[in-house]
Amino acid sequence: MNGSLPFRDRRDAGEQLAARLTHLESEHPLVLGLPRGGVPVAALVAARLHAPLDILVVRKLGVPFQPELAMGAIGEEGARVLEPTVIRQAGITTEQIAAVEAKERVEIERRAARYRDGRTPVPISGRVVVIVDDGIATGSTALAAIQVARHRGAARVVLAAPVAAAETARELRSVVDELVCVATPEDFGAVGRFYQNFSQTSDDEVASLLATARTASEHTRVPVTRDAANHAVDHAVDHDVEVLSDAVALEGRLTIPAHASGVVLFAHGSGSSARSPRNRFVADRLHDVGIGTLLFDLLTPREADDRANVFDIELLAHRLRGATKWIRELRPCGIDALGYFGASTGAAAALQAAADPTLRIGAVVSRGGRVDLAVEYLDAVRAPTLMIVGGADAEVLHLNRAAARRLRCPNEVIVVPGASHLFEEPGALDAVAGLASQWFAKHLGAPTRPV
Repeated sequence: MNGSLPFRDRRDAGEQLAARLTHLESEHPLVLGLPRGGVPVAALVAARLHAPLDILVVRKLGVPFQPELAMGAIGEEGARVLEPTVIRQAGITTEQIAAVEAKERVEIERRAARYRDGRTPVPISGRVVVIVDDGIATGSTALAAIQVARHRGAARVVLAAPVAAAETARELRSVVDELVCVATPEDFGAVGRFYQNFSQTSDDEVASLLATARTASEHTRVPVTRDAANHAVDHAVDHDVEVLSDAVALEGRLTIPAHASGVVLFAHGSGSSARSPRNRFVADRLHDVGIGTLLFDLLTPREADDRANVFDIELLAHRLRGATKWIRELRPCGIDALGYFGASTGAAAALQAAADPTLRIGAVVSRGGRVDLAVEYLDAVRAPTLMIVGGADAEVLHLNRAAARRLRCPNEVIVVPGASHLFEEPGALDAVAGLASQWFAKHLGAPTRPV
């Protein structure tokens, strides 16, 4: 190795950087590599911290006539951060912003699809995230990544790189919670100067590193039967089931990650179903923090055709109680801790069922819940209850705050700014998933392995 170069290659750089980040292991961080060159470094960091690895695909929005000047940044799942001062001073029109964004979003989608190969992103909201690049020169890419991570709800942002220009490092320290670098030379030049081997990272290499990291944390999945339900916890469960509630068979999907600490039963609202993309999105995030899920329909297809049943909270709660007794008898993977995730009218059913002390529900999360429909049961609920409401959903927000005053259990109302009742705005559902994951992880017990 040339004595003037601190790093042989990105692997060496990743090992040296990881040694300076070990204090974060106890916080179970999420490591995010910046494609492409930052991913090989991030892979070493994630392995050392026993942390999940993902990518943060961001693209700078350059001023049309001066592309190197950033007027904002965009990221996955519709994340969008603009710099009003730059836009105003440069006289950029809404049409020009839209044109640049459209072009860059195509590239984001291409990269995300190529690198993840159909896998969903690991949730950022509510987590400590470590953003990793192979080096930081001007800081524009790092700044864009920081902005998008904040926008998507990161609880704490750590920026880490093997090498960064000293002046840039000083500027970035003010916009992150922690900056970690192996070297910050005053005489910088270019990142490649500090590597003996700084060959380009290919798309194939990025995809391979992500797939390898994902595979390392996954275990063989087996079907659920009464004979197989109590198999060793080194295996996971992911199977279609028939949930029995008072002799009525309800279609569902039971998924339990390895070493899970609890199972959450989903009670969806009117106009939704167990296969709703919103429900699956939140369920996937719960799996990432070691929480199992049971997604099922509270009504048979024939019953659901009658709209009166959809708003029959007594019936929905009755079915949910039956499903809870069913899964307690099944006791998959030996799990006892159960929670409810309810949306809209399903939240009312969840709270009514949670009021039954014999069910021993450990936690409840409501998303845009019509909690007023369970008002007579609120003072009997003992499970810690989180109510997540969109800032633009004024009427439901008022109802949830009124419900909070009636609840005698530990409870909290959290508002997602700008979100409507269905949380369809960019980043809104990601915020819901992060908040729900934190709540259930806290109240249903920690998983038996780092997540």
